[in-house]
Amino acid sequence: MELIQLRLLGFPEFRLDGRRIELALRKAAALVIYLAEAGGPVARDVAATLLWPEADAQAARARLRRTLFKIRVAFGEEIISASAASLSLRPAVEADAIAFDHACDAGRLDEAAGLYTSDYLAGFALPDCPEFEEWVFFRREALRSRLMQALERLVEARIAGGAARTAVLHATRLVALDPLSESAHRHLIRAHLAAGDRAAAERQGETCVRLLRDELGVAPDPATLALLRASDAEAEMPRTHYVAVDGIHIAYQTIGSGPADIVLVPGFISHVERIWEDRSCRAWLSAVSRLGRLILFDRRGMGLSDRVGARPTVEATARDILAVMDAAGSRKAVLVGASEGGPGCIRFAVDHPDRLTGLVLWGSLAKGSRAPDYPFALTSAQYDLWQQRLLAGWGGPAEIETFAPSVAQDRQARAWWAGLLRAASSPGAVAGLLQALRDADVRPLLSKVSARTLVLHRRGDRAVRVEAGRYLAAKIAGARFVEVEGEDHWFWVGEQGALLEGIGGMVRGG
Repeated sequence: MELIQLRLLGFPEFRLDGRRIELALRKAAALVIYLAEAGGPVARDVAATLLWPEADAQAARARLRRTLFKIRVAFGEEIISASAASLSLRPAVEADAIAFDHACDAGRLDEAAGLYTSDYLAGFALPDCPEFEEWVFFRREALRSRLMQALERLVEARIAGGAARTAVLHATRLVALDPLSESAHRHLIRAHLAAGDRAAAERQGETCVRLLRDELGVAPDPATLALLRASDAEAEMPRTHYVAVDGIHIAYQTIGSGPADIVLVPGFISHVERIWEDRSCRAWLSAVSRLGRLILFDRRGMGLSDRVGARPTVEATARDILAVMDAAGSRKAVLVGASEGGPGCIRFAVDHPDRLTGLVLWGSLAKGSRAPDYPFALTSAQYDLWQQRLLAGWGGPAEIETFAPSVAQDRQARAWWAGLLRAASSPGAVAGLLQALRDADVRPLLSKVSARTLVLHRRGDRAVRVEAGRYLAAKIAGARFVEVEGEDHWFWVGEQGALLEGIGGMVRGG
């Protein structure tokens, strides 16, 4: 049996197994739509009265028969089962509005939002059929209401998951659906704040105030104004502290509070103050700080920490972690090692297993260069060429196409990355750190890691191949491996839900 496909979200379209069907007669289209939505038999008299309210019963039934004939001719076959008393559309039917309802019922909110491309039967009307028009009105309003509920839930979920930019898109759509809804404006304000764009949040607040005043003659709810005031404190950068280890001062910050501590060990570049200037990074850090107390630091030789004459080894990074935890009063923590920060975390996990509640490795590796039994890294010669290229572009957004291809053409991201590189180190100072990373090899330590371990890696990571993550998970006893979609090496762009969920699971002990 051929499949009938109906597009009802927007101006109606009809297809039979993908072939477009032209129903020029609007009442024929209305009858097919009404029967599809009914999902079962409809009395002939009900259909006739619905579509020809001005005609007497005999004339209405005659027009109904002619309309059924025209539907059969248009489709080239009988799609409506007609008895003396009732009509029903055959069961092989797909309709986007019905699929939207099912997706909402099942909690598949992204799917539901994607299906809703326009309002129900937008641009389609039967002015001489008031009962049909009333039915369409209530169906349209019910669908719009379900969409708004779905978008509200998506906004909250994306903010909680650290995907603030996606939250902004959903919230913008929510406001467009109902510009006079103060609740919708609050969702968009909250999303802008989560994305680190306070200026946009303030503009949205002004728009909300103006619309309420001009269109409704009312003042905003105190909760709307309180949302912007409360964010003032959140927008402030955390204070930077210092702790001395090996005669070197290490810069660190603490953000948030919660049932557990989370220590983030950065990759080869970091700057605990400049990272807050990028909206996506700020949103990610804020999301993590809601899971527990987040502890950030710059490794020796990097960012706001003291420069060092010697290469910073894996053992030195482990000592930096311990010193920062002690200074912050952290007895135990979930340790999150990003990229080249991973080897130092592995060293710490072996040396201080009693100080860990869990180990999370993102886009990380066990060895900095290729070996016969480790073929998924650059050779030493290739690494040195890459280092030369990186340092040659140090004044600008060097190698952003490798680290974050999804935002490589974003002017704001490029400017931020270039500024971060310049603030974090100089080409000469970072050269020793890069050489230390090239020579790092923690493979002998992997079998000694006893902490609960989660390894995450993006499938198309251009900076560290996904095979390096698989290797870590295979060599650490009991480690769980999660392969994440995307090409970005930076954890704060692209899909972030898996990493945030993984950290949250470690915090909760799951």
